[in-house]
Amino acid sequence: MTYTAPNFDTRTFAFACDIVRLYKGLTNTPGFPAGIARQILHAGTSIGANVEEGRGASSRRDLGAKFAIALREARETKYWLRLVRATDLAPSALTEALTREADELVAILTVSVRKLRAGVAATR
Repeated sequence: MTYTAPNFDTRTFAFACDIVRLYKGLTNTPGFPAGIARQILHAGTSIGANVEEGRGASSRRDLGAKFAIALREARETKYWLRLVRATDLAPSALTEALTREADELVAILTVSVRKLRAGVAATR
């Protein structure tokens, strides 16, 4: 049984690909803190990985747990992207589109998690 819409799977995968490209660019930037680049890579790629894991969820509760993790990772990604932008570690053009997409992923996942939790509560 497939729980997630293919468009969302594709979107989170494309976001992860963009994050990997950003990571490669950031690590080639002299003086860029490697720890921040790794944090962005980890959080940004984890969103799609958790959505993908949700495809194999054994229950609505399990799916909600995977999406909740994806939501936390999306919020963390937004944080690191904002930090890079606010501290002028990279040109805002590099992070602008990713930040907008992270905002949209957070919004989608927030609604999804709320609906999944409401559905679990209704079945108790």
